[in-house]
Amino acid sequence: MKFISSKSESSPVTVSLDDVTFQLQESHDFEWLRSLGHVFCVFDEQDSGNICFGIENNGQKRFVKYAGSRPIDFSGAPQDAVARLQKAIPLYNHLRHSNLITLVDYFQTGHGYAAVFKWFEGECLHSHWSFPPPAKYTHPESPYYRYKNLPIEKRLESLDVILSFHSFVESKGYVAVDFYDGSILYDFSNGITKICDIDFYRKAPTINDMGEKFWGSSRSKSPEEFNLGSPIDARTNVFTMGAIAFGILGGEMDHSFSKWEAGKQLYDVALHAVSKKRELRFESVNAFKKAWNQAKVD
Repeated sequence: MKFISSKSESSPVTVSLDDVTFQLQESHDFEWLRSLGHVFCVFDEQDSGNICFGIENNGQKRFVKYAGSRPIDFSGAPQDAVARLQKAIPLYNHLRHSNLITLVDYFQTGHGYAAVFKWFEGECLHSHWSFPPPAKYTHPESPYYRYKNLPIEKRLESLDVILSFHSFVESKGYVAVDFYDGSILYDFSNGITKICDIDFYRKAPTINDMGEKFWGSSRSKSPEEFNLGSPIDARTNVFTMGAIAFGILGGEMDHSFSKWEAGKQLYDVALHAVSKKRELRFESVNAFKKAWNQAKVD
């Protein structure tokens, strides 16, 4: 592994690791990566404080999520990112599932913390680093654009994977936090969907303790995820699942039937799920999933 770091007085640090080059706000030691293998890709444009790598060793690929450095788009403190990643490790163990990427190792480094996952040959539906909006929606090579142009049947299968996983999450006594299209990976060659990021999921019961800046994308956040002190629970997750359904099969934040592609019965179920009034939504993800499955049969 080649490790090169350079900096001028007025520019960020440029780091070169094997096949990749990226920038940080300040120098950081990545020598610990040597023992893991050859770096073949990097995901460095995250505002979470994490930087992620694709590593290959003897033909086996791994995905490494690391906290402790200062990525260019990160405005927080590295120690906070480290604490969040450490706190996420039990989630990947408690919620281990065939539809979730698989955690295989985690460890402290000299200046940070790393989590290692099995590699999955999927593409992120919100790959903002390569296709920032509006290219996300219009560029023919954008994963989201390609996904939205899959046959309805393929997208319904993909949504089933998402609903099944979150019904499982619910059964384990957890709620999804910060789930959006950036948490969805799709393997276009094999038609396989996986969830890739559950770092902020919480044990129920919980509340919105951050106000408007509560974790998540405005495209899939419920009204209570903007209001300090509001409950974050199964009905919150029902809204999120409904919002994801509109993102996959409809007009995303435009919930009009004219943008919907999957028939009136499924539209009515999805619309019920995204009711602004909590009490009008399904009481649980499992109840939403049952109504959804019934609507597919009708």
